Amino acid sequence: MGGLDKGKALLFLFIKSETKTPSGLVARPVLTSYYKSEQFKNRPHDPYNVYTSPDEAILCPDSFQSMYTQMLCGLIMRHEVLRVGAVFASGLLRAIRFLQLNWAQLAHDISTGTLNPKITDPAITERMAQILKPNPELANFIIKECSGETWERIITRIWPNTKYLDVIVTGAMAQYIPTLNYYSGGLPLACTMYASSECYFGLNLNPICQPL
Repeated sequence: MGGLDKGKALLFLFIKSETKTPSGLVARPVLTSYYKSEQFKNRPHDPYNVYTSPDEAILCPDSFQSMYTQMLCGLIMRHEVLRVGAVFASGLLRAIRFLQLNWAQLAHDISTGTLNPKITDPAITERMAQILKPNPELANFIIKECSGETWERIITRIWPNTKYLDVIVTGAMAQYIPTLNYYSGGLPLACTMYASSECYFGLNLNPICQPL
């Protein structure tokens, strides 16, 4: 599958809350450790892993502000998106549900070039001031697509250049495959790894294969 270095990935990535063990060690999901690390924050440019989501949104501990900003940026850059996903299938479906609940406000922000007042994280507001500009045409498109009677194929309708969904759909996540197919029109499901919330176990050397 070529050309993936010519666009961006709309991946919904989040940090989770941390706890401490009785001995004082920090306990948190593996991806939270990675996203908060200097390796992620200062990662070298990789044309195959350019995200629509700014780091400021990924690293925001407020789940609403993080999701809202990531969705807003994904909509603004919709023609650049070549793959859509989250770590687990359930995460991508939460993002679609979020769009169903918040498309009107998102369209308002895009139309006016102003950010939802619920977004108060200083790092996000500063970054979005560089990204968000008035675009009434895009806002009207979003209103038209999201206010229709059906959300079938909504992913390819909004992000028409999407080549595949980048999600883990094995194990307990397999139950979401029919719903993902409904929203994407049957796009390939690329499951690149075998993982849990705590760590990675292995890589899938044939990621475009049909999930079992």
